[in-house]
Amino acid sequence: MEFKVKKADPLKRKTPVLVVGVFEDKLKGGFFKKLDAALDGLLQQAIRSGEFRGEFKETLLLATAGKISAQRILAVGLGREGEADLDRLRQGSAVAAALLQQRRLTTLSTNLTQVRVKGAAAAEVAQAVGEGLLLAAYRFDRYRTEQRDKLPPVVSEVCCLVDEAAAVEAVEQGVAVAQAVAAGVYLTRDLVNEPGNVKSPLYLAAQAQALAKELGFACTVLGREELERQGFGALLGVARGSEREPCLIVLEYQGGKKEQPPVALVGKGVVFDAGGISLKPAEKMDEMKMDMAGAAAVLGTFKAAAQARLPVNLVGVIPAVENLPSGTAMRPGDILTSLSGRTIEVLNTDAEGRLILADALTYVKGFKPRAVIDLATLTGACIIALGHHAAAVLGTGEKLIEDLLAAGRASGEKLWQLPLWEEYAGQIKSEIADVKNLGGRPAGTITAAAFLKKFADDLNWAHLDIAGTAWEEKGEAWIPRGASGFGVRLLMRFLQAESGLK
Repeated sequence: MEFKVKKADPLKRKTPVLVVGVFEDKLKGGFFKKLDAALDGLLQQAIRSGEFRGEFKETLLLATAGKISAQRILAVGLGREGEADLDRLRQGSAVAAALLQQRRLTTLSTNLTQVRVKGAAAAEVAQAVGEGLLLAAYRFDRYRTEQRDKLPPVVSEVCCLVDEAAAVEAVEQGVAVAQAVAAGVYLTRDLVNEPGNVKSPLYLAAQAQALAKELGFACTVLGREELERQGFGALLGVARGSEREPCLIVLEYQGGKKEQPPVALVGKGVVFDAGGISLKPAEKMDEMKMDMAGAAAVLGTFKAAAQARLPVNLVGVIPAVENLPSGTAMRPGDILTSLSGRTIEVLNTDAEGRLILADALTYVKGFKPRAVIDLATLTGACIIALGHHAAAVLGTGEKLIEDLLAAGRASGEKLWQLPLWEEYAGQIKSEIADVKNLGGRPAGTITAAAFLKKFADDLNWAHLDIAGTAWEEKGEAWIPRGASGFGVRLLMRFLQAESGLK
């Protein structure tokens, strides 16, 4: 998608479609009144008939019949002006792009980047609008061989209109970040959507190596022999059931000052999860190709951060395995010795994500990070607690969690904090080992985090359970059915704030 930013009067801009944002409580004044006058009252006529009211995500597409330079007007409702925020702009932009793509209209101009959002700079507004337009253009259709010509084209050209020359640079900066963020989200979605017969742990490692080579950061892959030598007993225990070789993927991006401690991102990379000996039900097991969504989000964030040249230092650690039942698979009742030296009683082999993360969290301490954030499709209990609208956040770094919550609100990838009180640790005490990998049905998301806390001791750490948000069942304009790419926008927003950028 090609973006241009121009200072221009929207009414004089020659374009196939002019997309304008409309507040439902501002239907009789400002630019909307001026536009309606130029269209000889067509907009007020639509309002009187109830065809358009400016409600959030409501749309109205009109031919202008030569009354203004644009051939068509697409009005997008943004709700009430006082409720405007960055996510409403993002979603409104996506709704506009999705509608135009269905109409096979691929070139547009818009004044959405001029919308004022309280507390948001011009670059932030432009980034939100750009993200919405780009996210709506995503498709995973590489395996479709029939009727590809019938797929509607995606928006290819966008001109962002501003009313002051001084705003051009800020909008250009915001759009550039949006393109980097969307590139990261696209990669994340592609990796999660990729089928299990293609996506092995070493396939994931190869994608990471190619990305590092493309964008100029470091990537190291630890294979089975090195994992055994160092003592990754928990990770290797999960991998025992699969013929596919496990690995640990380590990424290092140096965008900040050399002496600055890094932010570490840890992503669960179970490329397919059948549950092991504790076999999952057959229904929807096909979706378990998405159990590496945390790993994919880490890779997507590295792509976005490197493309945007964020001035931060990042470390990424991805334990990559496949969890299958076989004659060599770990059994319920087995005891594993983790990289930390702690022993783990395995009560359920389908509680495998926390096992590989335990070793990854121990390993990441060697980088002396100033903050550690792990992302994992960890518990079905998280879906019961929060549904598909928010991810859970727990951890030991309260300031870190507060910053992530703020980033969630701004990015539209919402988080909700759950408690991690010491009382929950009692549920994962083992009588024959240091800890057990299952705490029973009560507070399943919390006890999984309590397990991880044992291995994140002394870290400024936050855990994101994205089980309910990594996969989209119904589809929206900005999130298609399938992989959502959750985590990239959130982490980029967090890292922008960490860098002092808006």
